[in-house]
Amino acid sequence: MIPHRLFYGAIITPVSVRKAEFWRDALLYVNSEGIIGWIEHKVKPSDIEGVANKHGLKIDKLVEVYKLRHGEWIMPGLIDTHTHAPQFPNLGIGGQDELLKWLEETTYPTEKLFEDTEFAECVYSSVVDRVLSSGTTTCCYFGSIHLEATKILAKIVHDKGQRAFVGKCNMDTNEVVPWYKDESAEKSIEDTLALIYFIRKVLCSPLVHPILAPRYAISSSSDLLKGLGDLASKDDTLAIETHISENVTEVEVTLKAFPEASSYADVYKCAGLLTGRTILAHAVGLGTDCAGGVGLGTDCSGGFSPSILTAVRDAGFASKVIGMTAVGSLPSPYAESPYADSDKLADKTLPLSALLHLSTLGGAQLCNLEQMVGSIEVGKEFDALWVNVRPDAGNPGIWANLEKEVKSGEGEEKGMPPDTLEALLEKFFFCGDDRNVRKVWVKGQLVSGADK
Repeated sequence: MIPHRLFYGAIITPVSVRKAEFWRDALLYVNSEGIIGWIEHKVKPSDIEGVANKHGLKIDKLVEVYKLRHGEWIMPGLIDTHTHAPQFPNLGIGGQDELLKWLEETTYPTEKLFEDTEFAECVYSSVVDRVLSSGTTTCCYFGSIHLEATKILAKIVHDKGQRAFVGKCNMDTNEVVPWYKDESAEKSIEDTLALIYFIRKVLCSPLVHPILAPRYAISSSSDLLKGLGDLASKDDTLAIETHISENVTEVEVTLKAFPEASSYADVYKCAGLLTGRTILAHAVGLGTDCAGGVGLGTDCSGGFSPSILTAVRDAGFASKVIGMTAVGSLPSPYAESPYADSDKLADKTLPLSALLHLSTLGGAQLCNLEQMVGSIEVGKEFDALWVNVRPDAGNPGIWANLEKEVKSGEGEEKGMPPDTLEALLEKFFFCGDDRNVRKVWVKGQLVSGADK
């Protein structure tokens, strides 16, 4: 049984890409089912009990009360919309190679090892621990091609209490490395159905969901893509994850392999895999006609960090470069951006509110979970982080200007003023790590964190 909880202190939550809320003296109630019951703002410390009583809550031994200090706050859990669980052993290597060479020489050899279920058990347990400790409460996992290993991943996610989508990688075509692929399109679909049954009927978890996972277009036959599309059309709750337009070479090879398609996106559309439940990784160089929702993903091990904080930083840096040139991939550095006169954030430096939105609510929207998680709102499930950027968190990379640190020995106010909540969030995004993630909750259940 999850206890009733009251949190008193700062809360940070996204509203949209252009707006976030920063509440300094808030009182937040989470009920025994892990649902946010109510939130009050501008509450004085002496009024906590009175406000609780107003809502019919008596503070007794059945209610846990947490009081946050300056430099600590509650925020939504981070959402990773794309990562590869079997690639974590490769983090940090192969970055000098182009995609197809990297797959052949680095990635496929490691993924093949997951035919050994003992190896899968060992690796996946560590993977989920690392992802949770980084503050990721919801994660979209690509597995390997192996059914049993992917079942193990789903069970570990379930046992550790994370919210996730877990997919068996579908690929029945691999001319470069023929020893790493599904036996056939039929077998790939059969294994996918077995995984769906396992997650839904054996685990019976409200937090873990199956997801269709064709690797990318040129690793799948038309029969496999259409077969997966048929599954998606028969079950409107099935999510889909795949890759698209990762680099120029991949796009060229894809269009040669599917000459009937008008674009890379059209390959998936023709197969019935381009729906409102589809999450497309990378999407580099797509046309403006393909615009959609955006979230963040770590893409381990194409990415080198399991933390969405790294993706936040990369998004911020990339947007600055694009914003300074105002052209992105246009041919001339002085060409006019198609978004110059629009209110869109494309071709503009991302504000702090957008980085918060992308890492939380934006990801929830991609996963069709925005009614449930992604922000701190009444009625939503409490997927949340307790963040601490104070010196006692032990991160030497964060300099938090708190009240007592800006006074002289005689108590005279000197030096820098205390950081605002906005400044503290920015410092967490650009200087923080797992040491600053003190507690991680999923649906009100404490699942990870430095203080767990």
